[in-house]
Amino acid sequence: MLRLAGYTLLFTICAAFAQTKPPQTAADRVGLYFKGVNDEILDMAKDFPEDKYGFQLKPEMRSFAAVIVHVASGNVYAAKAGRGEQVKWDELDPKNYKTKADVVALLEKSITDSMATMKEFPEGPKKNLEPWLAVMQHSSEHYGLLVAYYRANGLVPPNSRPKK
Repeated sequence: MLRLAGYTLLFTICAAFAQTKPPQTAADRVGLYFKGVNDEILDMAKDFPEDKYGFQLKPEMRSFAAVIVHVASGNVYAAKAGRGEQVKWDELDPKNYKTKADVVALLEKSITDSMATMKEFPEGPKKNLEPWLAVMQHSSEHYGLLVAYYRANGLVPPNSRPKK
């Protein structure tokens, strides 16, 4: 009986190890984090009240909408660099995105395009993580700035709300 229990335990352990996934590559992890920070910003873009999209912390700073467009600009840069294109940071003009729906659609498209580039050109992140890391850091910094926009308006950012 004890021997049968031992074999059963050994079989269970082997089956558990067989089901574990191999370690992710650095490029895979960068892709997950890149998408993660962009999804957090997308949640904010969808959640922030449309009547406050023009809000600026100070007159010389970007509006909430302009920050979202700026983040999308970074994603466009990463996608172009990821495809191996000669690229410079081409700032998208926030004036071309007049409504919350326009801004959200732009951000969604920039995320979709950059993630598609990672899948279509997997050698890009494997050969050169720099543009992805740079844009991910950039977006993370703007995530923090967007939290300040929320707090200045008496709002709680989506990630700071109690989980249900």
